[in-house]
Amino acid sequence: MTEQQDRQGDAFIHHVELWMDDLSTAERQWGPVLVALGCEPFQHWENGRSWRRGGSYVVIEQSPDLRAGGHDRLRAGINHLAVRGRREPVLEAAVAAGWSVRTDTGQALHLTDGQGFELEVVYAADA
Repeated sequence: MTEQQDRQGDAFIHHVELWMDDLSTAERQWGPVLVALGCEPFQHWENGRSWRRGGSYVVIEQSPDLRAGGHDRLRAGINHLAVRGRREPVLEAAVAAGWSVRTDTGQALHLTDGQGFELEVVYAADA
């Protein structure tokens, strides 16, 4: 078994898939933030994109099977995605890509994209 295979096999989360109403907007907003979190572009197809770090990856997709209505984090389903990262590079990338800062607790930065998805970036207070 290679080191890469071992690392992928040990990842707690294999992948997270977020369905978006507007793939173009999602790619423009999520791409720079995921790169600032240390992810690299992984997959690219007509209706989706993905970025990976280690053995996990995040997918954004505008599926043809998507039901109209948009995302509402206060409804049943995913409320937010929480990841570990460094505050400053993520904040800089997010603001430049059009995200809103919902709150910064001093331990976590809560960001909202243009389609209502929230990303929580947990960081060390001295980072």
